[in-house]
Amino acid sequence: MKIMITGGKGMLGRTLSGVLHEHDLIIADLPECDITDAAVFDRFLSAAQPDVVIHCAAMTAVDKCETESDFAYRLNAVGSMNVAASCNRHKVRLIAISTDYVFGGELDRPYHEFDEAGGAHTVYGQTKFAGEELIRRHCPNHVICRISWLYGAGGPSFVHAMLKLADGTRSSLKVVADQHGNPTSTLAAARQIAVFLAHPELVGTFHMTCEGEATWYEFAQEIFRLAGVSQQIVPCTTGEFPRPAPRPLNSRLEKRMLRLCNLPPMPDWHDALAEFMKAEFPRNGK
Repeated sequence: MKIMITGGKGMLGRTLSGVLHEHDLIIADLPECDITDAAVFDRFLSAAQPDVVIHCAAMTAVDKCETESDFAYRLNAVGSMNVAASCNRHKVRLIAISTDYVFGGELDRPYHEFDEAGGAHTVYGQTKFAGEELIRRHCPNHVICRISWLYGAGGPSFVHAMLKLADGTRSSLKVVADQHGNPTSTLAAARQIAVFLAHPELVGTFHMTCEGEATWYEFAQEIFRLAGVSQQIVPCTTGEFPRPAPRPLNSRLEKRMLRLCNLPPMPDWHDALAEFMKAEFPRNGK
């Protein structure tokens, strides 16, 4: 299969290249390919003639989106529209990556795929939801995969940040304990995307985070345990760390569509993290 990966140089894109190495891969990324230019991307896709496009390209710097909202909309919304329209024009299947930030985060339970999205409180979430809607409008043959709390080989990620901070120069670290989500490895996400490649009949929106839930504090505890790092961490509230873009208190995603379509479940986040730590930090990972 010939597969194009937009944003292929990013953390998820790099992992996809490894998982899908047996396929004919086309890495579509800057400077060669600019998804914000409809004509440029259409020429790129027309010349490559892929069977599937996996659309990872996005502006994911959540706080930066607040101050550079035009660029965020250009990349996350208009860029996604360009990719979708071109895929539809050339009869190419589209698998697009989205986020939990499309929800407001107020529910007291995990969000599933039939919950209404669009209540985002951040520019990042608003632009990603706009991108979702434009994909649905312009390319019927699509799968939208929502993921969150992502970490992967090479970073940048929460895992890498925590281990960097635990360098022995700080007696304790404060970590937020009132935000809840599903820590998810790029490897787990990439493997699930490979399942969708084997099922061309599937369309629609799917949640693809690892099973189980944690707070950032609990996530950090498990990172340090697996790394064999003795670092004191202190739970704190979101209010103690104000950010330009408000973080959702509830980022948990239920994988209802995977279940309803009889697809393999996502791994438990503890298992995915343990596998990652052994590969990424072999001297420390237990």
